Amino acid sequence: MQLALRFLGAARHVTGTKHLLEIGDSNVLLDCGLVQGPRKMADEQNRRLPIAGRDVHALVLSHAHIDHCGALPRLVKDGYDGPIWCTDATADMLRMMLLDSAHIQQQDARHLAKRGHQVEPLYTTADVERTLRLVKSVPYHVTFEVTKQLRVQFLDAGHILGAAIVVMDVDTGKQQRRIVFTGDHGRKNLPILRDPEPLPECDVLITESTYGDRIHEQRVDMMAELARIVAEEMHDGGRVIVPAFAVGRTQSVVLFLGQLMRDGHLTKLPIYVDSPMSREATRIMGRHPGLFDTETQALLRSGHNPLFFEGVTYVSDIEESKALNQMRRGIIISASGMCEAGRVLHHLSESVGRREDCVLLVGYQGHGTLGRRLLDGEKTVNIFGEPHDVRCKVRSMPGFSAHADWRELLAAARPLAGRCKQAFVVHGEDEPAEAYAGRLRNAGFRSVVVPSKHDRIEIA
Repeated sequence: MQLALRFLGAARHVTGTKHLLEIGDSNVLLDCGLVQGPRKMADEQNRRLPIAGRDVHALVLSHAHIDHCGALPRLVKDGYDGPIWCTDATADMLRMMLLDSAHIQQQDARHLAKRGHQVEPLYTTADVERTLRLVKSVPYHVTFEVTKQLRVQFLDAGHILGAAIVVMDVDTGKQQRRIVFTGDHGRKNLPILRDPEPLPECDVLITESTYGDRIHEQRVDMMAELARIVAEEMHDGGRVIVPAFAVGRTQSVVLFLGQLMRDGHLTKLPIYVDSPMSREATRIMGRHPGLFDTETQALLRSGHNPLFFEGVTYVSDIEESKALNQMRRGIIISASGMCEAGRVLHHLSESVGRREDCVLLVGYQGHGTLGRRLLDGEKTVNIFGEPHDVRCKVRSMPGFSAHADWRELLAAARPLAGRCKQAFVVHGEDEPAEAYAGRLRNAGFRSVVVPSKHDRIEIA
């Protein structure tokens, strides 16, 4: 019985994760994410999935970020009707993420129709409901059967709520092989969530490499830097716009700001979280306190909620969101994290031209996105099709990322080198992926490959 991996997405790229495990005649898909980036390119790739839904027999989902789960309804629309395995917390997050994504698809289609362009949404809310009926959730550390040849267990990846390291034990009849897929590997000592669990020994490792050539700031340095940036903007009489992913990043920024104000390192300022999805994600997190780290659990026991406190306002009403454009002092945290869609665009259109304002980027910015153009220092950017001169300050704090840097990734992977026969480096652009692959080779891994999209490689 043949065993192979096909890399259908997030190969030399950071979004659209799709890896196909072929076990004889069975095809098991690991994640099914949307490609994110410049709209035309992303739309073309998301409409033409690299595998037909009817050709996939089972699907295992590492977590609920849209670049890992967002194409699930498209796959179902294309004929997939098998199980979608994930953790309990991921199942809770999935409904919110996919319904929001469907709403955006339908909203964009209506907007284009008004301009004379008839475009079918990638999927609708009805497709999402069909998708959610296929979800089978499993707690961490419980082994379950995906096919007769494949048994799987989820370990805590420490990335976002419910994120999993996927441990797969394959029996081909002639050989037993353990394959470990890191999903998005989290970091130690970040707020709210538990640290990632150790990677178990394996024969095959599929590892992310988003920051495979970088080292993040430590938590104490991040706190000091955040305090410095915010204090500087308040002195200048401006406001801070923080584009942030609704799940994970938003909650970390809110917790850090609250702690800085509580400890007296920042004067109390209004914080507006302008994202209905961020509000819902924060509520969902509150339903899973057992997944929090000991520090956050201790705060909750003391009666202090680090995500809901005096001074932070979760904005849901659209009129209240529009009113924020009149606010000249304070902090607005709003999605999307790469500045490609969502309410943050309205706030950016008001702030990028003001010298006293600041855009603080706290996450990865994909090539071609508005966030990357701001980060790269472009002097003029388009927002809603209109050119805007960039006069505001643009700051970056990649240390907020919930992705491990190369040192953290290597510390987790190094103990596996003795047994691991094949390592595949994915979810990274060319330079970080190749850099991390070189570090794995230097650490003693025998065979390390950075696959390209559509590569098919047999498991030894």
